[in-house]
Amino acid sequence: MKHLTIVVPDGQNNLTTIACISGAYEIFAAANDHYTKTGRKKLFKIELAGVSKKVNFYNGLLTVNPQVDISDITKTDLIIIPAFNYFYKKVVKENQLLIDWIGKQYRKGAEVASTCTGAFMLAAAGLLDGKICSTHWAAEDNFKAMFPKVNLQTEKLITDENGIYTNGGGYSFLNLLIYLVEKYFDRETAIYIAKMFQIEIDRQSQSAFIIFTGQKLHGDEMVAEAQAYIESKLHEKISVEDLSSIFAVGRRNFDRRFFKATGNTPLEYVQRVKMESAKKALEVTRKTVNEVMHAVGYSDVKAFREVFRKITGMSPLEYRSKYNKKAWV
Repeated sequence: MKHLTIVVPDGQNNLTTIACISGAYEIFAAANDHYTKTGRKKLFKIELAGVSKKVNFYNGLLTVNPQVDISDITKTDLIIIPAFNYFYKKVVKENQLLIDWIGKQYRKGAEVASTCTGAFMLAAAGLLDGKICSTHWAAEDNFKAMFPKVNLQTEKLITDENGIYTNGGGYSFLNLLIYLVEKYFDRETAIYIAKMFQIEIDRQSQSAFIIFTGQKLHGDEMVAEAQAYIESKLHEKISVEDLSSIFAVGRRNFDRRFFKATGNTPLEYVQRVKMESAKKALEVTRKTVNEVMHAVGYSDVKAFREVFRKITGMSPLEYRSKYNKKAWV
């Protein structure tokens, strides 16, 4: 029988952490039960593990009592790290014993999965350097600042590389759990669990959920001014040549500084700012797609739709249908 460790980190005040812990336990327990009902042996022994005997959440509203101390687990096959609150550096500091244990277990052959901001623990263990990773889009700036060696791709819902799994934000951890059930059990069990818990199976992107605000913590004054200029000219067509000329910087140097500071090329940044404005218009107004397109400085319908789909994963009409019910009244 394989061993599954669901870790219970210290220093939490976040109900999402509880949801990730209980959700992982319930889904894997249900997969075990389904396996036995179809004539097979239970696949996993599931244990909650931590470094404290009791962990309080949300000012004592809820309490989790880990079943075992991590020091008593010498070998495990799969580790699931839950999401945690947004005091990233504090949480990493307070969970160093747990982080060290995760790193040692991975080097001994365990696979590790992080849900949402749990990726900060994986990165702190040094397991994500040079690898692709996802986390909640709202944590992107802080993650990049703390772990510049990691290839963060927040548009991805799930990543799978060398026995390390990460996923996007919030309750999308359910999609990762279904993915892991299929990986460890089989497709039939994954479909059954997805139907029982009513989780959309095979979802691969969190692009439509991202609210783009841009990396602003870089300290490059010229780039910050360029960002502010772009964001103030949404209705205009902006070229990178115009930007570099306005700020009296050579095109190549402008591109280099902008990418280093924000993680986006100037063109990508212009597109993402414009598409974020377009998304909001499609969510809350009755404007047609053409009206929205012109409001964000596009005149070519095909180009607008292609950029919108690249960033959100769906067409402008599909997006409006999903997020603006008033448009159809």
